[in-house]
Amino acid sequence: MYKYTMFRFAIEKEIGKGRLGRAATYETPHGKISTPAFVTVGTKATVKAVTPEQVASLGAEVVLANTYHLYLEPGNQIVKKAGGLRKFMNWPGPTMTDSGGFQVFSLGAAFGRRASKISRERFDLPAEREELSAPTETPSRIFRKSGAEEKEKPLAKITEDGVEFRSHKDGGKHFFTPEKSIEIQNDIGADIIFAFDECTLPDASHKYQKEAMERTHRWAVRCLERHRKLKVENEKLKAEEQALFGIVQGGRFEDLRKESAKAISAMEFDGFGIGGSFEKRDMGGAVKFVNEILPKEKPKHLLGIGEPTDLFDAVENGCDFFDCVAPTRLARNGAVYTRQGMTNITNEKFKSDFSPIEETCGCYTCKNYTRAYIAHLFRAKEMLAATLASIHNLYFIVNLVKEMRLSILEEGFQTFKEDFLLKYRY
Repeated sequence: MYKYTMFRFAIEKEIGKGRLGRAATYETPHGKISTPAFVTVGTKATVKAVTPEQVASLGAEVVLANTYHLYLEPGNQIVKKAGGLRKFMNWPGPTMTDSGGFQVFSLGAAFGRRASKISRERFDLPAEREELSAPTETPSRIFRKSGAEEKEKPLAKITEDGVEFRSHKDGGKHFFTPEKSIEIQNDIGADIIFAFDECTLPDASHKYQKEAMERTHRWAVRCLERHRKLKVENEKLKAEEQALFGIVQGGRFEDLRKESAKAISAMEFDGFGIGGSFEKRDMGGAVKFVNEILPKEKPKHLLGIGEPTDLFDAVENGCDFFDCVAPTRLARNGAVYTRQGMTNITNEKFKSDFSPIEETCGCYTCKNYTRAYIAHLFRAKEMLAATLASIHNLYFIVNLVKEMRLSILEEGFQTFKEDFLLKYRY
């Protein structure tokens, strides 16, 4: 059992047979999380289109909010005055905040490219080839889009000290350092917070991935130091503690991932986040060789992963938490999960289909509403459409991961995985 003040991580059962997956519990100051667990994303202290009460009723145990967005609006001091994230959004259980690093990445290296942490493409680039959109001369160079002519300048640039960026809301200039990210997260008051890191594009070269990884390691040391000082200050105020997770980076390169895992695991973090920026087909292997290095007795969080097929690989290879905006984002556009795969509820065939989205689903939406009604709501552009579809998608993902946990406890994970993937089509 790993114990850290009010945080305790206890492994209950392992998949075994050379696989790293496990079922565990993670105790926090505001409740116990049964892992593996899907972390519902409430970016701006709200899960889009769904109330906190509805989120809790569908089985979610933990919510993650975004440091960057809450800093800009309403401001971290407002959240602090409200009594912290939990009280501000009326969420009863444990909370997390990410560091804001990915949002800064989207304003910088990924600006204008619609890039994500996970790529479906394969990049067989020689290590000496320079990437298209990352700095090649100096860390402080402003990121620029690839292409013949730049139409719009990115809103962020990286220096050794931190990241300068302009707000996507009003263009105001801001500067995030590792220390400031920790201070903001301390104000927001989540149970679990993350070190400030530099996220990179999946197609960035080996040279730049290494530079970004080493900078992430230096920032990790600074995050830990500021976290320690804040704990001392907060103890005088009898404030609740926070667990700080360090982040492993290194892109799609195995040597860098392993180097990062060794460096971050040597630091006194309470758990670990595994950053994205790798190829989808290689995700399982990349997660495995990282988790083989990270301490077994501490929790691991795979950042930004939510596709059902990816979740099986992540669980099997030792991850305990996952977060992703996909369930609610897809729902708002009429895409819903079923055991046979994703379907578009606005398709013509559903206009007069009076069955639930999925017969075997136990969610509020499937118990009370038909495909025909939900399809009508989307066609009529009614707000209730997003709510009902989001409830279903969140229930599907949250409880799919709960089933994975149960299958580990009952020593049937492999069978459950094979049965699910045999029917599911993305």
